[in-house]
Amino acid sequence: MRYLRYAVLASLAIILASIAMANRNFVDLKLMPDALAELVGVNPGISLPLFVVVIGGVGAGLMIGFLAEYLREHKHRREAGERKREARRLAREVNKLKEQKNKGKDEVLALLEDAS
Repeated sequence: MRYLRYAVLASLAIILASIAMANRNFVDLKLMPDALAELVGVNPGISLPLFVVVIGGVGAGLMIGFLAEYLREHKHRREAGERKREARRLAREVNKLKEQKNKGKDEVLALLEDAS
């Protein structure tokens, strides 16, 4: 299984490297369209290789998706935590009731009675 993972990662690295080599041309990224920039008077921009823009866009999309999913699952994680706390509380209550029931009895007899 480890070798399969290495093979997949190696093929992914080769594919990404070939995409990067094929898209080395520089592109200009601007914050606003030219018409809007003329009205505002400011249009910051940067020149980057196309593969950096594409891979950066994919990475940003993944991060936004992960964040959205994390926020969506918040209620499920909270509910699971509440159930875990409730289970611990009930387990403590059961142990407390067993101790009260077996108070003053021989330990071996109490263990046998609890097992059945």
